Parts: sequence; structure tokens; C-alpha cells
Amino acid sequence: MREWFFYFKMDYVSLKNEVLLPSKKVVITAHQSPDGDAIGSSLGLYHTLKARGFDNVNVIVPDEFPSFLSWMRDSDKIIQFDKAGAVAKELISEADIVFSLDYNALRRVGEMGEEINKSSAVKILIDHHQEPEDFANFQLTKTTASSTAELIYELIENLEWLSSINKTSGECIYTGLLTDTGSFRFPSTSKRTHEVVASLMDKGVIPSEVYQNVFDTSSIDRLRLLGYTLYEKMEILPDYHAAIIGLSLEELNKYNFQKGDTEGFVNYPLSVKGIQFCAFVSEKESGKVRISFRSKGDFDVNKFARAHFNGGGHINAAGGSSDLSVEETIHKIKEVLSSYK
Repeated sequence: MREWFFYFKMDYVSLKNEVLLPSKKVVITAHQSPDGDAIGSSLGLYHTLKARGFDNVNVIVPDEFPSFLSWMRDSDKIIQFDKAGAVAKELISEADIVFSLDYNALRRVGEMGEEINKSSAVKILIDHHQEPEDFANFQLTKTTASSTAELIYELIENLEWLSSINKTSGECIYTGLLTDTGSFRFPSTSKRTHEVVASLMDKGVIPSEVYQNVFDTSSIDRLRLLGYTLYEKMEILPDYHAAIIGLSLEELNKYNFQKGDTEGFVNYPLSVKGIQFCAFVSEKESGKVRISFRSKGDFDVNKFARAHFNGGGHINAAGGSSDLSVEETIHKIKEVLSSYK
């Protein structure tokens, strides 16, 4: 087994008795363009620490997160580095402990990574992506875990703090599990994942309520954008068992795009018989082009993204970027795919 499939540097006794003390100032951070796992893990840990008597706890993310995650309690207290940089820098510089959740390298948090790097705080990394950088004092990384939320539960369990999980923190952790497993249908979903879910249900979490809060809050514009995307923009490449979707900023704005509106779009083509790979290419307001990759079976999109699109992630789910236009990026993906045929 390669090292990054299970990387462990976690002394729970020292962490519990010497580091995680209620008097300490704690900052919880997550990656750029935070998703359900990033926000769910962060707020799940936040509420658990609050229940343990930690008074000074803050969650800081690099930028905006999707509105469909704003139902979680205290999501309005999350600090965005791009909007409140001075406040965020001060909190990080004064922190005794900095948690890095759901990212494996400081570059994944943009400018905030520089502040974390120079901070004298004890750094704790909890993540499930491949090939983590060794920047933390304590590190729990398992790529076999379904989500970082699952590892947050493991952390709490090994600290013997399970009694501090309640419905509020449990809903946040469950949101991370739900979203990062594709509603428990991805191969990363394990027996352990369902054991964690069962435990959270014992804490009062009602799965149907969380599902509705996350997935049943779409705007009419989002549904129309989805229809347009699948009908007009999905290109099937049967020779490569692949599909590609590309959306320009102009097309997104036509449907009053809000952050998070295209969440999950990349998964739809995989429901087509015979399709084993999908790339979703979209243009951002900055002019940069972002790419989401998904696959089934043994096609490793983590390697694909790392080799060709400055990205990475998991075997069946990864992301990348491109300095080309949407059209040029799609052309490049097709060229690269020809060597994987």
C-alpha cells in the first residue's frame, strides 16, 4: 500500500491532554470553494468544541460557500478571507491551534496558506485526499475514508468526546458524509461510513431533513440551467466512454448563476450506460477555467488531473484548472483522452 493511502501522525493522548484545552484559541480552516464536506466538517468540529467549553473558536474559509449549506447553525459566523482578510489574518496570527480540514496542501487555501504557514500555532491536518504535504504537527489522513467528515467523527471518537456530539453538530457531520459520498453511492462509502451515520442518528440526526435542506432548495434558474446543460452542452464521446460539459460565464449568467448552482452537474453523464469518465468545464468570473472530473471503476482522475490540469483529488473524483478558454480546454481534454483510449 502506498504511503498516501494511509498517513497517520496523530498522538491522541498528547492532543487531548496538552493541546486541545478549552482555554486555547482555535481557528478551523477549509479549502477554496468550500463544499459540503468542507463546511460540514468545519461546523461539526466547531459545535463539538463549543460543547466542550471552548469559547474562542472561529471558522475561516478562503471564499464564498454555496447558499444550500447556509441552513447549518452558525454558518453565518464563518469568516471569508477574501472579504475580511484583516480580521482573518489577526485571528490566525493569534491562534494557539489551527485545524486544516479537507485539504492536503497550503496552496489549496490560496493567500490564507501564507498566514497559516507563518503562524506559530499547533497545526492539525484532517483530510482524505492523496499525497498530503507534511506541514502539520498532528495529521490524520486516510484516503480510504469517505469524507473528511468521517475523519472528524473518528477524531472526536478517539478523543473520547462522542458524548459532546448533539443533533446540531451531528447534522453538520452528516452533511459532509452525504455530499462527499454522492448520497452514499460512491465506492468510498464503507461499512464504517454507515456505522457513523447510525451513531449520528442516535444523536438525533434525521437524514431526510438534512437531505431536504441540502438538495431540495434549488431555484428555478438552477433547474433551467441544469436542463440547458444536459440538453445543449453535454457531449458524449462513445469511443472514449466519456462525456464532456462546458459552460461559459455568459451562459452561466444567462441563468442568474449563484455559487453552488452547478454542484453535482458533473455526475449526471455517469448515469449514461457505458460512460466511465466525465469532465465539467466552467468559466469563473476571474476568467480562470475550472474543471471537475468524475469516473467509475479504475480510471484514476486524480492522476489524470495532476498530470494534465494542475489538479488532483481522489481516484474517482478530482479537480483541475486551465489557462485556456472553455473551448480550448475541452479540445485539450479530448486530445489527452485519445492517449487513454
